Amino acid sequence: MRFDVNLSILFTELPMLERPAAAAAAGFDAVEMWWPFDGPVPADAELDALERAIGDAGVSLVGLNFDAGHMPSGDRGLLSSKATSSRFRDNIDVTVGFAERLGCPTLNALYGNTTDDSDVELALENLACAAKSAARTGATVVVEALNSYENTRYPLTSTTSALQVIDQVPGTAFLADFYHLARMGEDIPALITNHADRFGHVQIADVPGRGQPGTGELDYPAILRQLAESPYTGPVGLEYKPVGRSDESFGWLEALRD
Repeated sequence: MRFDVNLSILFTELPMLERPAAAAAAGFDAVEMWWPFDGPVPADAELDALERAIGDAGVSLVGLNFDAGHMPSGDRGLLSSKATSSRFRDNIDVTVGFAERLGCPTLNALYGNTTDDSDVELALENLACAAKSAARTGATVVVEALNSYENTRYPLTSTTSALQVIDQVPGTAFLADFYHLARMGEDIPALITNHADRFGHVQIADVPGRGQPGTGELDYPAILRQLAESPYTGPVGLEYKPVGRSDESFGWLEALRD
């Protein structure tokens, strides 16, 4: 099983351009990240600098979010709002193009919070545009469910609600974030049994604190063994808030490998 590090939540002690090398030094050969730029269309120099940092570190980019708005302020995607739709459309070619340059196979399109101008048909239309663009480069667009405790206005809060969207947009798949789904009370072993064939990507963190496996309630050794035996063959993204230093948070993984 291949694990990758989400550089938007791990190694945040360092500037973004230093994080790929830190992941490599910790023994990883793959990384993923949320949209790392301030706006939907960053300058070429910013894109080039991040590409160099990833290449120089010798790691591969296996997951990238489309622009999702200002996440620290609570934004959770741009698909469904009439006010943000054009920003998302502006970002599609940039994100897909950058992913193509780095051979990134998975792009995460966060649906967006419910607002006064939310439009389900608009969200599906935007998602379809992203999926068609990504498909031309061999990438897959994934849709994620988030927990409602931390994302009170995000409408996709279960496997069922995410799959209802995915079923309407060809070429999309499910991003199974075990942390968010477990927070919502879903049975993760049952999720793997019933839906692993729909997974386009997997992310993990422990519950309830979102720390590394072993800091909470989930039996990750058993869960990961089951996932390894399932139809899902992609990487597992470490998207947790490290308890302690990032580079000291991987002891659970060494124990698992032993």
